[in-house]
Amino acid sequence: MRHFSFRPPLSLRGRRFKGLRGWAGKPFHPPLTDVPVAAYLLAAAFDLISFIGQDEPWARDFYRAATFTFVGGVAVSVLAALTGFWDWLRSSTPGTQARRTINTHAWIMILVSVLALANSGLRLFAYGDSGHTNGLLVVLSLLSAGLVSLGALYGGALVYEYGFNVETAGDHPVWHVSEEDVFSGSQPTS
Repeated sequence: MRHFSFRPPLSLRGRRFKGLRGWAGKPFHPPLTDVPVAAYLLAAAFDLISFIGQDEPWARDFYRAATFTFVGGVAVSVLAALTGFWDWLRSSTPGTQARRTINTHAWIMILVSVLALANSGLRLFAYGDSGHTNGLLVVLSLLSAGLVSLGALYGGALVYEYGFNVETAGDHPVWHVSEEDVFSGSQPTS
């Protein structure tokens, strides 16, 4: 019996392209959100370490690591916001609980993005040569980390509780015992 299936999840064969939303069953937004979430959590940890060890020579390294991490998170946040907006526009109906949850998720993430932009701007233009993270940046970082976690909770609820933008399997052949891989849009031959 085969134990692994590699090609079907990697293939775009049989999937309909949906513009900024990605392909059917392979949306762009969810994987793009992983980078800013991880970046803001890591940056907050780096900032906290830098702040606590501000008299140590390595404090500047953690401050710089947090700065680069924030800038990377902000860059990918722009792409995540664009694809999320397109999902909101094309995949949800006004007046539904799903749309209200999406709105909550979106506004939390917009606030996180504004905080991250402010944090990055302060780092690059006001405190660029600092030897460690100062109190203001630690507060902004911890606030960003907390809010991005809360926003991710709402985003996760959309996918895992509501099935938002999930191609539902139903009684799909991939759940039946078989040696044959099934690609999107096709049925097994046996």
